[in-house]
Amino acid sequence: MRCRNTANNGKNRRGDVTLKTLTLSLKKKWFDMIKSGEKKEEYREIKPYYNARFCDPLNSRIFHSGETGAKTFDRLVFTLGYPKAGDTERRLTFKNPKIHIGTGKPEWGAEPNKLYFVITWEA
Repeated sequence: MRCRNTANNGKNRRGDVTLKTLTLSLKKKWFDMIKSGEKKEEYREIKPYYNARFCDPLNSRIFHSGETGAKTFDRLVFTLGYPKAGDTERRLTFKNPKIHIGTGKPEWGAEPNKLYFVITWEA
């Protein structure tokens, strides 16, 4: 699949600047590893659901590992399951997430030699 960056002026209907946020829910094991700083990337299978979330749906050709073109986000929020709106203990927020296609580390949940959407972030 080939992703194309889409133009976004970063403003809501009122003209206020908004941050484009990617929110992903996690199981406790992965949430705790990310919270401790042990796990540095998250994986999502290459399937139509994540293609629609991470790529421009108007341009979904196959692309090679490492090729850029995923949507850009300002911040990444990991949640432990699906917490209530005010539950900050079950949320982790990071800056400048990056998405590419590649293989992952088995100790972080990836199957060997399988391609995934790989999400990385700044601490």
